[in-house]
Amino acid sequence: MTERIVKHATFTVERTYAATPAQVYRAWSDPVAKAKWFSKADVFDFRVGGREASSGGPPEGPVFTFEAVYQEIVPEERIVYTYSLDSGDVRISVSITTIELFFAEKGTRLVFTEQGAFFDGYDTAEVREQGTNEMLDALGRTI
Repeated sequence: MTERIVKHATFTVERTYAATPAQVYRAWSDPVAKAKWFSKADVFDFRVGGREASSGGPPEGPVFTFEAVYQEIVPEERIVYTYSLDSGDVRISVSITTIELFFAEKGTRLVFTEQGAFFDGYDTAEVREQGTNEMLDALGRTI
């Protein structure tokens, strides 16, 4: 029998963008803007209780499936969502993510905090944090 383990972890990543909070918020809340730096959503319902879902991955596999539910939205200030991530048919993690936007001298300071439960060694907080850094860098190239 396979040993089942859960590792809990929290990480925070910060970026400062040369854009207004309204522009950064739009990059998260508008499906066309978000598709420029995140995978194109199969479902995109940006409201409290709304869902976002997408899937994709490298040609050689596996297919990753992201499914989120928006829990809290304060326009231009805060977005909170819970999400699961699957690799093929295997659930590899469940997380809560908080995105905070603050006015900064040179634009907007974004604080991204993720609290995750990572299952059975399929994913780790370190790998997720690296992916988050790459994602936030891609966001910065589009705004």
